Amino acid sequence: MKTYQIILTKSYMITIDAGTKEHARRVTEFYTSDIHDISTEVDRKKFNFSIGKIKCGMNESLDAEEIENA
Repeated sequence: MKTYQIILTKSYMITIDAGTKEHARRVTEFYTSDIHDISTEVDRKKFNFSIGKIKCGMNESLDAEEIENA
């Protein structure tokens, strides 16, 4: 197999309870930055691939908005 390096950007909508907007953004960035390979051995054999290293290159919250509890 050949090896490829891919740049991949993903966005997430996260709901969090925190004391302030700044605190919510800070802990969201810190505690959601870990990325894992979720493929199974069956997936890797069936589709002939193997994911090596995954490194989080950017993890920055863009905005925070207070919502009313439902």
